[in-house]
Amino acid sequence: MRILYLDATAGIAGDMTVAALLDLGVPLSYLKSELDKLGLPDGAFSLTEEQIQRGGMTGRYFEVHLPHQHGHQHHDHHDHRSYGDISQMIAASSLAGHVKELSQKIFLHLAEAEAKAHQVAVEQVQFHEVGAVDSIVDIVGTAIGLDWLKVDRVYCSAVPLGGGFVQTAHGRLPVPAPATAELLKGLAVHTDCGTGERVTPTGAAILAALAASRGGMPEMTIIKTGHGAGSRDFTDCPNILRGFLGELSEQAAHEEILELSCNLDDVTPELLGYTMAQLFAAGALDVWHTPIQMKKQRPGLMLSLLCRPEQKDRMAQLLMKETGSLGVRLQQMQRLVQQRRIEECQTSLGMVRFKISQQGSKPEYEDCCRIAREQGLALREVQQIVCREYDHER
Repeated sequence: MRILYLDATAGIAGDMTVAALLDLGVPLSYLKSELDKLGLPDGAFSLTEEQIQRGGMTGRYFEVHLPHQHGHQHHDHHDHRSYGDISQMIAASSLAGHVKELSQKIFLHLAEAEAKAHQVAVEQVQFHEVGAVDSIVDIVGTAIGLDWLKVDRVYCSAVPLGGGFVQTAHGRLPVPAPATAELLKGLAVHTDCGTGERVTPTGAAILAALAASRGGMPEMTIIKTGHGAGSRDFTDCPNILRGFLGELSEQAAHEEILELSCNLDDVTPELLGYTMAQLFAAGALDVWHTPIQMKKQRPGLMLSLLCRPEQKDRMAQLLMKETGSLGVRLQQMQRLVQQRRIEECQTSLGMVRFKISQQGSKPEYEDCCRIAREQGLALREVQQIVCREYDHER
C-alpha cells in the first residue's frame, strides 16, 4: 500500500501541500492541464513554482497568481463563490472520479467548519479569505497530486496551534481562526512553536478529510521525500511541510491501541457478564477475564479490554462504575492488523456479509446465526452452504 506521511510539525496550508506534492514529482504542467478541466474562465489564474530557502531548509514554493490581485481590496464575483457553486463545478468537470471524490471531501469539511463558525447553512458558505480561485486550486490540486502519485492513504503528524491574531474577511480573529479550530477536532496538536497562523483552514481541511491516522509516522519504507515551503519565514522553525512517500506493508497495518485492566475479588458471575456486555456495547475491541490469585491468597479475576486511544476515558469510567474497582491499569501497545474488507453476498439462504482478507474469506458469524434461527438449520450447516456458494460465485 502506497502512503503519504505529512510531517506538518511546522504547519500546513493548501499551497504548501501542493508544493510538497510537486516536489515529490507531480509535473506543474500536468497540474495545470488537469485544473483546466474545472472550466474556470481563461486567465482566472496562473501557477508558478520555485525552490526557496526557509530557515536553513530548501523547499518548493508554489504560488497561484490571480489577475488584479494587487492594489485593491474588493472581491469580484470570481473571488466570491458559495460552497454550492464550487461543489457543482467539481461535479460537472471532466476530472477523474477519484480526484472529484477527494476534492469534494476536502471542500465539504471546509464548508461545514465555516458554516459552524459563522452560523450559516453549508450550501451558503461564501469563500472569502480561504476563498475562491486559490482555494479551489489548492484543494483540487492536492487531489490531483495524490492521484498522480497513486497514494492509497494519507497519514499526518501533530500540527502546531500557533497563536496571536490573523486578519480575515471577517475581521481580526484569534489564531487558530474559528473554522480552523473546528477542523482541528480529532487531529493531534502541539504548542511547541511561536505565534502566527501556522495552520490555515484549507490545510486543516486537507488533514481532517484525508488523514487516516493523526499523530505518528507509521512503519513504512520511504521511497521519496518532498518539501513544500510556506509563504512566510518563522524565527522558531523552518516553515516547511515535509511529505514522505512510501510503502506500508500490505500484510498488516500498525495501529495504536490501549489495554485497560483491573483485578477483582468481589464480583458475581452475573455482574461480570453484564459488565462485559456493557463494555462491548460501548465499542471495546475485545473484552476478557483471566483467573488470578490475589493478596491474602484469594482467588480473583483480572478483567481486561482493548480499545482505541480516544475511547480511554469512557471505558475506564464504565469499568470502575460497573465493577466498583477503585482504579484501572492502562498500557499502550501496537497491534498489526490484517487489511480486510466486507463484501455482501446473496446466497440461497439470504444475504450474508463476508470478511475478506489475504487469508481468505469468512462469513459473518451474526448473519449465519440469524439464518440458522430463522430457518431452523444447524449453524455449521449454514456456514458450509454459504461458504460453498460464495466460493462458487468467485
